[in-house]
Amino acid sequence: MTRQRGFTLIELIVVIVILGLLAATAIPRFVNLTQNARLASVQGVAGGLRSAAALAKSQLLVNGSAGGFVAMDGVQVLINASGYPQNTIDGIERALPSPDDWSIVHLAPDTTYTPPNVSGGCNAQYNANTGQVTIASAGC
Repeated sequence: MTRQRGFTLIELIVVIVILGLLAATAIPRFVNLTQNARLASVQGVAGGLRSAAALAKSQLLVNGSAGGFVAMDGVQVLINASGYPQNTIDGIERALPSPDDWSIVHLAPDTTYTPPNVSGGCNAQYNANTGQVTIASAGC
């Protein structure tokens, strides 16, 4: 008579429980990575906005002009009276074009860059009057 070899029901249940515990501890870590990646993306765009505003103001000071347009990489960027790009398509959006699939909203004096697939509260906001950039990270 031959004995069949295999796992007992108790051994299979123990393995399934262990796999379930591992999955329960790993899934929240992956969710947190998504939030961290989205926040890092917003921080990157905020850095680009700061750089674009500073470069436009610097170009304006070098030109010795009091407003109007400055040339940035061959593109004419509309500048306001304070020397920063205006919150329009011809202003900050030319200085820093929209990253792929990001939405841009212009509400005076602010321009808001929001990443895709975000309902709200996770964005970089540029103030055209002061050239300041703030990050909202609550919804990331």
